Parts: sequence; structure tokens; C-alpha cells
Amino acid sequence: MIRPFEIDPAEYPFTDHWMPYRDGYIHYVDEGQGTVVLLLHGNPTWSYLYRNVIKELRTEFRVIAPDYPGFGMSKAPDGYRFTPQEQSKAVHDLIQHLDLKQFILVVQDWGGPIGLNFAVRHRDKLRGIVVMNTWAWPATILPMKLFSLAMGGWPIGRWLQTKRNFFAKVIVPHGIYHAEKVTDRLRQAYTAPFPTPKSRIPTWVFPRYIRKARKWLADIESKLPNLSDLPAQIVWGTKDSAGFPLEQMAKWQSYLPLNETEILEDASHYVQEDRPDRVAAAIRTLSNRI
Repeated sequence: MIRPFEIDPAEYPFTDHWMPYRDGYIHYVDEGQGTVVLLLHGNPTWSYLYRNVIKELRTEFRVIAPDYPGFGMSKAPDGYRFTPQEQSKAVHDLIQHLDLKQFILVVQDWGGPIGLNFAVRHRDKLRGIVVMNTWAWPATILPMKLFSLAMGGWPIGRWLQTKRNFFAKVIVPHGIYHAEKVTDRLRQAYTAPFPTPKSRIPTWVFPRYIRKARKWLADIESKLPNLSDLPAQIVWGTKDSAGFPLEQMAKWQSYLPLNETEILEDASHYVQEDRPDRVAAAIRTLSNRI
């Protein structure tokens, strides 16, 4: 397979792996050996989001980071609608393909529902979980509802995403607290997967489904008690204005009572960009606990 776009090899020095997926394919990073760590991204990011975490941990763990179909270097099959339900199925299929067992799950943004949909049904496959600025229940707080209406609505939300590439161009940089990290190379890495209006549709579907997937999200939440005995690390950026206040973190603490929590005052939504060192530290701590 050939990469669909160029990426700085110093920033992303990983070997590409490709899993055929119907008439498309899923691209993923698979680095190192040892305890498996599965890293799941959100919108409109891809495995690049975890590059600094992977570089730090690949001498100690086997670190796997997929790009969902329609994101990063993955190619969605024909008829794919980019819903979170389909993306969760794609992750499930990759886990089966790689025969992953007893792994640490790391989630942020839409990676939360996508990963937790698997986790609540396959508790036996997990050793622990790291949670960052995410959710796995129907949106009840006003900021998330408004965000969904604005970014995933019709026609303005669709126009912003498909015509302006608004999520990748604007929201990602504004979701990073440390402005000095928002370089031209970083901007290019997040906009490159979406060169055309059609390719940007997935970035509109995700915010739309904050509302549209209420029933699916409620089903995940109803099964979260299945994870009450799962060791957890919670790493939470407080400068996140996208609907993830500390009240959301407290819900995770209630559902994952075996948690250790670190609150980061110098991180926003994309914790992996602001503080990759603390994400890596949380994974190490969790591994030592289990």
C-alpha cells in the first residue's frame, strides 16, 4: 500500500500496517513488544495524534493505533456511512484480526464510545483503561448539544465541515492549549486526510451523531457497570470548552471506581498533543498496577 499523503518521518517514524476491510482498508501502527496498548482517536484525528505517546512507549509495550475508515490513511469501503456504530465495529474487527487479548484500552473524544462499546461486552479482554476527555452516554449537558447542532447540523454544519474543512483547520488547533505546539507541520497532518468535500463527510457525521446516536450511547452507559472492577487511569484536561467539564470526569470516576485521576490544568481537549508525557505516564502507572 502507498500512503495517501506525505507525513514528516521525524514526526511519524512508524511502519505502516494495512488490514483489508471489505473493498477498503484500515491503516494502523503496531510498534514494539509486550503488554498490548490499543490507542483510539476521535474526530477529526488519526493515529498521528498519539505519535509522541507511541515513540515514548514502544520500547516497553506493543502499541497499536488504528485510523478509523475515512480518517487518517484508512480507506472506507463502499457504502460506509461513518457512524460511530460502524467505527466501533471496525475496531472490533481489527481486534479480532490481530487476536488481541488482555490489553490496555486508551480512549479520548469519540474513541470513548467507540472503544467502550467493545469494552462493556468483552470485559475479559481488557487489563485496564485510560480515559481522557470523553464520554460514553447520551449528551445531557448544553455545550455538547449546542456543539452537535452547530457542527453536525444542516446546512451550516455540513457546509463548515465539507466546504471549509472547519474541524481539521480550526477546531483542532483551538483544542490544543499549548499554542506553540500548533505548527504548520501539525496543521498539515490534520488537514491532509481530508482534501475534498466528499472526504470530509466523516468529520460532519461525528458531531451529528452526538444527538443521532442517543439510543446507542444509552445502551453503552447501561452496561458500564460491567467495568466496575477494571483498573483505570483518568487524565483530564481542564481547558476543554467542547463539552467536557469536570462533571463529565466525575461520571467516569463513579463508573470506574478503581481509578486514579490526574487533572491537567495545562491541557485542553487534545490531551495527547498538550501532555503526551502524562498520557504515557498514565499507561505505565496502569501497567504497574495490574
